[in-house]
Amino acid sequence: MDKEEMFIQASRQKIRFPYKGTASVEDLWDLPVTELDKIFKQLNAEAKKMQEESLLETKSDEDKKLAVQIGIVKYIVSVKLEEKKAAEMERERKKQKQKIMSILASKQDEALKDKSIEELEKMLGELE
Repeated sequence: MDKEEMFIQASRQKIRFPYKGTASVEDLWDLPVTELDKIFKQLNAEAKKMQEESLLETKSDEDKKLAVQIGIVKYIVSVKLEEKKAAEMERERKKQKQKIMSILASKQDEALKDKSIEELEKMLGELE
């Protein structure tokens, strides 16, 4: 089942997740990854328990619902982890850019200090 189908099914069936009572799909997006992991572990334990108790290979509606819940939690965690990684890369890129700009400014200052008095006076005159 693809992610779009999972979210459609979750919204149509008003699927709720076990978190401090119940939580909707929308609520999951606001939770930290650690809390989502706790929800996943609880759902996964339910899935294993249901597998152990059944002698039949047919999937009940509850099995399908549990599969959707697990799939949604996994997807949201993967998106959050990817966003965190992208944010860290962006912070690192900005840090590197700032470092380069600082070095560039100091080199420009050095180049300006190396100019002769006549060159500096000429540059000053051009600015006025």
